[in-house]
Amino acid sequence: MDQPLSLRLESDAVVMRGLRQVGRVTTLAWDVLRFIPRRPFQGREFIQQCWFFASVTILPTALVAIPFGAVIALQLGSLTQQIGAQSFIGAASALAIVQQAAPLITALLVAGAGGSAVCADIGSRTIREEIDAMEVLGVSPIQRLIVPRVLACIVVATLLNGLVSVVGVAGGYFFNVVMQGGTPGAYLSSFNALAQLPDLWISTIKAILYGFVAGIIAAYRGLNPAGGPKGVGDAVNQTVVITFLLLFAINVVLTGLYLQIVPPKGL
Repeated sequence: MDQPLSLRLESDAVVMRGLRQVGRVTTLAWDVLRFIPRRPFQGREFIQQCWFFASVTILPTALVAIPFGAVIALQLGSLTQQIGAQSFIGAASALAIVQQAAPLITALLVAGAGGSAVCADIGSRTIREEIDAMEVLGVSPIQRLIVPRVLACIVVATLLNGLVSVVGVAGGYFFNVVMQGGTPGAYLSSFNALAQLPDLWISTIKAILYGFVAGIIAAYRGLNPAGGPKGVGDAVNQTVVITFLLLFAINVVLTGLYLQIVPPKGL
């Protein structure tokens, strides 16, 4: 039976609203990229935002990276013992941490801690009509406020990705060697035998892209709150959820492309 006309019109309206939101987010992303090389660059604001992001994410990132590395090492150690491939535990756990766990941990913390703060800050400025006042004065809010925050998200996400990789691999090494009785030589030699430089590059590219997406979504929701303090709170919640979903989708696409383009390193 055909749907009633009202239901079809409502579904079409929902689709159009979704497409309109995607178009606005894409436009904001393009405007940010367009304003990055323009002068004057807000260097002081950029440094302040980098320090803020780093201060709220470094400790949680390190604390989350340790159990992630431990769980991966313990699980893979148990699996490799079952199939008689204990000598490959180092490569398996380290590559899993560097390629997958490190960018995702970094993205989730940058989006959850830094992105929510950016959304709340921009949203409070929007409802106080500071954004409108800047536009009236001829000051671009994108160049003055959004660009430094997005760049700070990218820089901090890249640095935290390296931190998670080091802490996660070190934690996996410790738990495998100390708790599971593995040999340090086998752990390191297997990692050197199977790891390659593109593994680190794809991890860094993921971190850069995740930081950019987290900053753009947070800025967009902050610039378009529903209205009032409650609208800003709802925008913060929506920022975290939407960013998480987008990051997982981007991770699937990038991982698939990487595995198709870069051949695995053989023994």
